[in-house]
Amino acid sequence: GSWRSMLDSVVKSIERTCSGLNGQLPNPKILCGSSTNIEENNAYDVVITDPPYYQAISYGDLSDFFYVWLRLVLADHSEHFETQLTDKSREIVQHIRTDKDKTEEAKKYETWMSDSFRVIANSLRDEGRFVVVFAHKDPTAWEVLVGAMIKAGFIVDGSWPVQTEMPNRSRGFGQAALSSSVWLVCRKRPPSRPGWDNTVLDEMRENITQKLRDFWDAGIRGPDFVWAATGPALEAFSIYPAVRKANAPGEIMAVSEFLREVRRMVVDFVVGRVLTRGGEEAVTGLDDVTTYYLLHRNDFGMEDAPVGGCILYAVSCNLSDSALANQHDLLIQSKNGAAADTLDEDSPEDDEVDDNGEGGSGAKVKLKPWHRRRGRSLGLEAPGGRPAPLIDQVHKLMHLWRAGDQARVNEYLDNRGLQRNALFHQLLQALIELAPPGSDERAVLEAVSNHAAAHGDVRAPRYRQPRLGEVS
Repeated sequence: GSWRSMLDSVVKSIERTCSGLNGQLPNPKILCGSSTNIEENNAYDVVITDPPYYQAISYGDLSDFFYVWLRLVLADHSEHFETQLTDKSREIVQHIRTDKDKTEEAKKYETWMSDSFRVIANSLRDEGRFVVVFAHKDPTAWEVLVGAMIKAGFIVDGSWPVQTEMPNRSRGFGQAALSSSVWLVCRKRPPSRPGWDNTVLDEMRENITQKLRDFWDAGIRGPDFVWAATGPALEAFSIYPAVRKANAPGEIMAVSEFLREVRRMVVDFVVGRVLTRGGEEAVTGLDDVTTYYLLHRNDFGMEDAPVGGCILYAVSCNLSDSALANQHDLLIQSKNGAAADTLDEDSPEDDEVDDNGEGGSGAKVKLKPWHRRRGRSLGLEAPGGRPAPLIDQVHKLMHLWRAGDQARVNEYLDNRGLQRNALFHQLLQALIELAPPGSDERAVLEAVSNHAAAHGDVRAPRYRQPRLGEVS
């Protein structure tokens, strides 16, 4: 934008506000207080909040810039400006500075957020509604938020992903910021007994299946799509004060466990769209590494990708960014960002986080091209018996084909029974369509696909996957 466009935007907002207040709307009553100290009970029809986002900007520090000017401009309201700067003693934000203890900061945030939501519940009328606006890609942040809502006695009975962020804002350039906020509408939970995890998960799947189709058709993609499904899913989970595990007497299903199930269902839905070329079928049974590869490749291609979105996808696939970089040799450092395997718990990258929960460094990673994945163990069973991911098997076949060793290609196909594996053929077709037309990658994939289809009539020997170090 420009100075003029920003000025016009502010002036337009002021004009519309003044017009609405000029006899058309009642004058608002503005109070200055704390969300943890609302004295009125059963007083409000609706409470709407856009709460601090977990490991976020310290809004108390940020507000000091404006506070000194407001203190001068609004001198007639000096009762709200008695201090030189803003009071930060009860700010509900998790500071991540070097002079703060991470454990204590996390505990403080969780406790105060729960206290705030509990006070809000008491201030609402029985039929009132509580609306929470949230946009964060850290799964732990969502777990804390949802846990606080349930402890306070709320049920999520409506949710919408709303595109609230301007793409031309400074946070939109070269960053992984969410473009949508999830609006959760809650009501008070009537007295109820605990539920059971199998019933809750069935209700969750029923609730979000159609929602996922609607969100997909609306063009929501990437990390926004993952979190858009969270609201509808919570409608099943938050009905109960607690959810017990049917197969583990005495154990309670944690919020983190439930959200993990939700994320997995969402990524299976997306992968199904990719593998079936836009079809309605969700795909299950695909290994975690291949699932991640398809999610990443579909959203970001082979170009630089924001590490925040990649970490979310990794967590959704029961993986970590460091494992994808070091153990699976799938992610590499881009030229303009930090390596994925440097973003561990103690990384300095975590010391700068914005209000969408994103690393402020703009860290970037990218998928490693197939022709650079040349490890000796590629496509082979790992120590401990872990099967090779399907994407590794495809890349292994591509190397064998490029080397011109058709006999080894046939042996590899036969040993793994790949020609009878429907997911293998779906994956090949999806990779062909994701590869640029005319590229060497696409040519090799098409050759492997055609050969595998023609080879499908050959009787395959009994499958035994070679162990690490054996010649395939």
